[in-house]
Amino acid sequence: MSESKAEAWLAQHPEIESIFACVCDLNGTMRGKRVPADQVSKVVEGGLRLPLSIVGMDIWGEDVENSELVFETGDSDGLCDFTGRPLMPITWTTRPTALAMLWMRQENGKPFPGDPRRALAEVAAKFRARGLTPVVATELEFYLFDPTEDHPQAPCSPVTGKRLDSDGALSLDELQHFDEFLNEVYDACELQGIPADAAISENGAGQFEINMRHVDDPLRAADDAVLFKRLVRGIARKHGFAATFMAKPYGDLAGSGFHVHFSLVDENGVNVFDNGGEEGTPLMLNAVAGLLATMQQNTLTFAPHENSYRRLLPGAHAPTNVAWGYENRTAAIRIPGGDPKARRIEHRVAGADANPYLVLTSILGGALLGIEQDMQPVAPITGDAYTMKLDNLPLDWATAIDAFRKGPDVPGLFSARLQTMMVECKTQELRKFARQVTHFEYDTYLEIV
Repeated sequence: MSESKAEAWLAQHPEIESIFACVCDLNGTMRGKRVPADQVSKVVEGGLRLPLSIVGMDIWGEDVENSELVFETGDSDGLCDFTGRPLMPITWTTRPTALAMLWMRQENGKPFPGDPRRALAEVAAKFRARGLTPVVATELEFYLFDPTEDHPQAPCSPVTGKRLDSDGALSLDELQHFDEFLNEVYDACELQGIPADAAISENGAGQFEINMRHVDDPLRAADDAVLFKRLVRGIARKHGFAATFMAKPYGDLAGSGFHVHFSLVDENGVNVFDNGGEEGTPLMLNAVAGLLATMQQNTLTFAPHENSYRRLLPGAHAPTNVAWGYENRTAAIRIPGGDPKARRIEHRVAGADANPYLVLTSILGGALLGIEQDMQPVAPITGDAYTMKLDNLPLDWATAIDAFRKGPDVPGLFSARLQTMMVECKTQELRKFARQVTHFEYDTYLEIV
């Protein structure tokens, strides 16, 4: 969107008073400025400046201690480039506003390698150089909950007024009870150009999943996921609920995942995973092998928080092992059935709490590594992966941080800058969690041991 197009867009939306100009940080949080609508030219022409360190802040919005971005450079600014996605109206604020998506560039004109969106752009460029285009679809799960309680509880039905008290997997009634909320979500998605598809009621009380249609641009797919999460939270508040994409908000209910489906098409638009049968092409198997080889190293991008590891438990509808299989939802990598023309890979590890740019960089980068090195996967599993002796995903946050720090393939997927920023950010968060004593610990130990 050029300056003239942006001004024309505002002329068509005279009600817009201000613009949220935002970049996405390592945690998937949008950070930036609110500027008056008459400064749109500054937004789209790269005139906004923000500290480069803003994309590396911890989950509480605090600087990472001893970060060279803060202390060695004097917390220098970077330039905020407009990504080109048209301005998007926000329908859940009290006054008419719009959102502009930006990404970071250094003062010398080069892209900032610590920006997670830049990392995904690098991988997408490598595929283009091989004449291939990733076609990506995402599935995001989330919970609605009652914001009036100290701890999350299932919401009350807008129809009956009763609190949801049971799992409602694929329940049409539950979808219909929250019809007004879901309708507004779909309306807002249409306004923001997000290709929302089917909605289902998921396994937990108040849990929903909305799928996105396949798009032939991984950056667009990641943008859609980031925008969708913000949109759902905003509209939920408008309807008197709250929404969470925490991986495991309830210890005894299903977690929320971020499943990614992808295929690759050549310059003629042909799906290079399709061999006319169920097994897929050798190139698809190379991609599967690369995903398996990098999965443990990259688990931090799929499960980036303390809470993430409560989801990755055996039998909890989330993978725990490095495995793949055909039409097997207990495996981390699933090859769905159906028409061979739609042959694709489903990656099931990431939680809904993960940063979509980092998730897609890990997945597509791992697949490309397998293709480049002609890797061959182990045999696909059949049956229950939870009961098999397989290599585990990291079982805790500290192990995942260490695996990402030491992973031999990580530097080929992420810049040294981003790898360092991610490790430092997550290490700082881990240390803060380690200093917290929970109420459950008090209840268990205080007067017993």
